Amino acid sequence: MDLKNRLQDDIKTAMRGGDKDRLLTLRMLSAAIKQREIDERIVLDDAQVLAVVEKLIKQRREAAIQYEAGNRPELAAKELGEAALLQGYLPEPLSETELDALIETALADNGGTGIKDMGRIMAALKPKIQGRADMGAVSGRLKSRLGG
Repeated sequence: MDLKNRLQDDIKTAMRGGDKDRLLTLRMLSAAIKQREIDERIVLDDAQVLAVVEKLIKQRREAAIQYEAGNRPELAAKELGEAALLQGYLPEPLSETELDALIETALADNGGTGIKDMGRIMAALKPKIQGRADMGAVSGRLKSRLGG
């Protein structure tokens, strides 16, 4: 089952169960997916849906940090709860060992020797790790591995 169908089933389940918080979060995700499809005039595949989910999770976490700084822990908790719910749509995260192995493979396959090769190697890594690892952390690891 693709992610969009799974999302629609989860929305129906939340409606039947009367879970208003879950329903609001799922509808927000559905709206974000539909908005991107309309804006770009395409039908999103699972990889593109994962990118939307990752973006929304990142927004929720950043908002939670802002709410904490503003002394609003109840709103921060709400944002973190939404992020946790959205996290369920991402595939199983990669372990440190798996991530290191993928980085080493990408370096070997693409001839990465210096920082100038970073963009090419990240482009090769992205499809393999999207939704399974934080791209910022992977970039930092790769940069230190390349001696940058």
